Amino acid sequence: MNSREHGLSEGPMVKGNGYKPANLHRWGPGVRDVYALHYIVSGRGFLKTGHGVFPVEAGGSFMIFPQTEVYYYPDPQDPWAYCWIEFSGSEALRLLEMINLTPEQPVAALSAPQDLSPLFDRVKANELEPYARERAEAGLHLLLSYYMEYYPSGQAAAKKDYAGSAKAYIESNYWKSSLSVLDVVEYVKIERSYLFRLFKKATGLSISGYLTAFRVRRACELLAESRLSVKSLSYSVGYHDPLYFSKIFKKVTAYTPSQYRKAYKEGKVSLPGADGG
Repeated sequence: MNSREHGLSEGPMVKGNGYKPANLHRWGPGVRDVYALHYIVSGRGFLKTGHGVFPVEAGGSFMIFPQTEVYYYPDPQDPWAYCWIEFSGSEALRLLEMINLTPEQPVAALSAPQDLSPLFDRVKANELEPYARERAEAGLHLLLSYYMEYYPSGQAAAKKDYAGSAKAYIESNYWKSSLSVLDVVEYVKIERSYLFRLFKKATGLSISGYLTAFRVRRACELLAESRLSVKSLSYSVGYHDPLYFSKIFKKVTAYTPSQYRKAYKEGKVSLPGADGG
């Protein structure tokens, strides 16, 4: 499936938005050339497509897909009120691939864990100023991120990169002397032994080994690029004891920090690779 097949164009993603109060408004049958996401604020209604008739009520949502014939109408006994937003573009397609709304199953029947209508209200369509268009598209991204969380597709679940998240956490927090393996496990929020296996498979190192390797790699970069003292450098990479840092550094590189700086300037050593080794 690609953007051309669905008549998607580049340019502003947000095409229109609004709110329909409770009444007997209905639309179709017909087709649209944009995506149109509807969130039911109150009441009930129905969406009819070639794949069937789908009931939807307060807290639920439905999606109209481009070039797909639809007919939607309220329950006459309890007519719905809903928010809606229309959008297009290849970026929209990328986001929707991670949400469990498809032409075959266009309704999220289960109520969202929170009221999503304020997120719809934040998105303003047809803005002229560049900054306002950027805000509108940021609002759409935020809105769809909640749908990704509450109604994830199988593809979204497959995209969870636990080892990558653990690496990113280490690389953002390596300078903290208190950083521990337990901190990394708690951040990623999966079972410890499972994370250990995933991390080892992805990096070839244990989490503690990767932390040490990354700290030493960063120390090598600072030795090459700065005139920091060994004490300042050790603090910068998460070691509050310069003697212990120097011991670890020599164990990994076979050089003391001062020897490494001199050897680098003389062209005898190069910086470690991006994998921390």
